[in-house]
Amino acid sequence: MLFSPTYMREYVHNMRLSRAEYKDIVRSTEQLRPTRQCMKMLKDRFPNHSQSTLLSIFSLEYQKRTKRTISRHHAADVIEGHYQRYLNEAKARPTAPVLLEMANEVDLSPALMARLVLDRFLQDMKGEMLSKPVLNSMLKDPSLIPDQVLAKNIYQCTINDCCYGPLVDCIKHAIGEEHEVLLRDKLKERNLSFLDENKLRTMGYDKTPDIILEVPIAVEGHIVHWIESKASFGDDHSHRTYLNEQFWSYWNRFGPGLVIYWYGFIGELDCQRDRGILLKDCFPTDIVTLCHATHQQSPESTEGGQ
Repeated sequence: MLFSPTYMREYVHNMRLSRAEYKDIVRSTEQLRPTRQCMKMLKDRFPNHSQSTLLSIFSLEYQKRTKRTISRHHAADVIEGHYQRYLNEAKARPTAPVLLEMANEVDLSPALMARLVLDRFLQDMKGEMLSKPVLNSMLKDPSLIPDQVLAKNIYQCTINDCCYGPLVDCIKHAIGEEHEVLLRDKLKERNLSFLDENKLRTMGYDKTPDIILEVPIAVEGHIVHWIESKASFGDDHSHRTYLNEQFWSYWNRFGPGLVIYWYGFIGELDCQRDRGILLKDCFPTDIVTLCHATHQQSPESTEGGQ
């Protein structure tokens, strides 16, 4: 399977890409579908890049592509067309992965195709719109679907989609948690005192970085008060969004910090160092512990995080 424990633990350093390298990979993703076979093709094309980096880049690009085209798949007549075609094909070929083939043919995520068709099937069965939790529970556990052929098709779509669906959501969450644990372990190895997100929430903060250092450090000559872990690739769009929604607010409250994009980033984006935001693709090795805070506002000194 695409997502294996070995894959999840693929911590490869030197994943900082030049913009030209990044664009070359993006061009190669334009005609690919979110399937395991396509990921293998991408890895074969770029053997010097980690599979996790390539998958993260592809996933970000595929999500952009989906946002541009998803509205046309939600039109009532299009959904009806997909559903009737599925019924006809499934009747003629009950053992074939009909939904998966349809999704790939119309360039729609298999998991999203599964959601559209299952929703339409349930309307037929119940004669009305079912609640979203019922739909989601069936997508997570297709054995709950009363039609066995449809259940099998939904399952095939879920396990063959590497960008969307309940399996991907679960894996992304697990990978994010795993990297946060990795970060905390690295800090403990260095005997660095810190407050993590859970501790900060109990102290009244609602929007915090993953780590606030109780004693600041210097990394490559830059002071760091906080660290944010991102188990993804940092491209222009995602990094700009994170800057506006997270990083600058962290900087305003806690001072300069470090962002680790574990699956790499576009090197040219690491241009805010002098303003107080440093990017790395791994835990830094050249850490200098500072004796006192120079800019940091101590969490304890702020009532309720205000």
